[in-house]
Amino acid sequence: MNFMQFLKSLDDLLYEIITWLVFYPVTLWRTIRRPFAMMAYADSELEDAAEQQYPDVLSPPLFLLLTLLLSHTIELALVGQSDLIAEKRGLAGLISDDTSLLLVRLLFFAVFPLIMSVALLRRRRDKLTRDSLKPLFYAQCYPAGVFALVLGVGSLATQMHGNPLFRIAGLWILLAAFLWYGTLQTFWFVRMLGTSRLRGFGIATMTMLESLLVFVLLAALLA
Repeated sequence: MNFMQFLKSLDDLLYEIITWLVFYPVTLWRTIRRPFAMMAYADSELEDAAEQQYPDVLSPPLFLLLTLLLSHTIELALVGQSDLIAEKRGLAGLISDDTSLLLVRLLFFAVFPLIMSVALLRRRRDKLTRDSLKPLFYAQCYPAGVFALVLGVGSLATQMHGNPLFRIAGLWILLAAFLWYGTLQTFWFVRMLGTSRLRGFGIATMTMLESLLVFVLLAALLA
């Protein structure tokens, strides 16, 4: 790569990063306002050529990553790095800086889209392959990002000392996050499986419990 190609690569990288300031809030707002439309959009865009995918929003995995980065930044501002990253042993010792902590959180919250997607394939009796899993996983990353952000805000509120109203508000925010995410998953399974709301609720509840179990097990390994 010559010097001019290097500069062109820097131009492209700078432009891509700076446009996140525009397309991240657009993606967040659309996901909150019309989550099912965004999930369908995520699926359909994978049929286009790679350079033509997601022209007016962020790609689902990038949206999830930037949402966790935003949540982490807010947490750093309110809690501080020393309280987030302490000296630990075992697997927890792998978390030694902000980057490793962010990557671990990305792994944790990617569990939800993964298990939801696998659950749908299993109930449709579709073959589990990379190609069959990818569109469902991408679709699930959009609501998972909103879920992670609201959970992060609620968790921070419960950690605020001094005024007990912050903790109460934090618990309500956490409850609202689970209700929103659980309701969305219920109707997603209803739409995708063509089943009743009651069965969709049962599948969504079971799948969320499975996701939370894996989440807790991963957290226990790093405790």
